[in-house]
Amino acid sequence: MRKILWLIIIVVIIVIAVAVTKSPSSVQVSENQTQNSQETVESQNTLVSYKNITPDELYEMMQNKDFTLIDVHIPEQKHIKGTDKFIPYNEIRMRADELPQDKNAKIVLYCRSGAMSAVAAEELVKMGYKNVYNLEGGIIAWQDRGYEI
Repeated sequence: MRKILWLIIIVVIIVIAVAVTKSPSSVQVSENQTQNSQETVESQNTLVSYKNITPDELYEMMQNKDFTLIDVHIPEQKHIKGTDKFIPYNEIRMRADELPQDKNAKIVLYCRSGAMSAVAAEELVKMGYKNVYNLEGGIIAWQDRGYEI
């Protein structure tokens, strides 16, 4: 009986220690990022970000296309009409020569669900790109809204 009581006490202490070490400020940042639909990455001591866009926003942007549209999903998938390049998300930095040289150029990324393109968007921001967009929900959300690929 004593062993069980000591075990319970130790488990409670561990749970409390873990709960105390959680930073409320990091939770607040995550909530703000979700609410603003904008992700933030710290790059070279400067706060920069990329913007998540909806399929409807991308559709509107496509009407007067002034950006590079890149599919970063692996394995390669069928592309949204108007896609300029296919660069796997985990090769963005290695294939920088295929990206616009102008760090202010508008770049829109997408994948199947939005997860790989978010990783690629963070990498582009770290590389100094300042006008990066991520299709939230990826090609799945694009097709769910009725847009063709």
